[in-house]
Amino acid sequence: MISFILNGTSVDVDVSLDTPLLWVMRDHLKLKGTKFGCGMGLCGACSMIVDGVSTRTCILPVASVANKNVTTIEGLGKPQMLSTLQQAWVDNSVPQCGYCQSGQLISASALLNSNPNPSDAQIDDAMSGNICRCGTYPNIKKAIKAAATNQVGVQTFDPSESTSGVVA
Repeated sequence: MISFILNGTSVDVDVSLDTPLLWVMRDHLKLKGTKFGCGMGLCGACSMIVDGVSTRTCILPVASVANKNVTTIEGLGKPQMLSTLQQAWVDNSVPQCGYCQSGQLISASALLNSNPNPSDAQIDDAMSGNICRCGTYPNIKKAIKAAATNQVGVQTFDPSESTSGVVA
């Protein structure tokens, strides 16, 4: 049994310790927003925030997140109340096919949480390795800058809504 905080909620999962976190989320916790891309941790589609750091989860054993904070794309905002970053994504027409977007948003959120006013070079560095086949990189950078300008803080979850749960 592995315990961790998922989007502000304490969860326990009873899975093999070497199961990649991506598959625990998708198959056991039924959170489908994070995508499988390359299976080698190279494309960024599977990114989640683990203790503040954007992390490739297709190669990360679930045992690695024991007692840690994990944020998925579902933890960034709600459809009826987008985060500042998500709204900037929409305002700057970032999404095209949409497949890479959860990983892109996660990496951008981790960046803004650690650096609320990043330079172009810092954005490039933080977003490197997140592949977008549609080539929306200029719009991604514009959206991150817009969110940095407009944010009061990128909220990744609402701790007041925290609950506990056990999932097998």
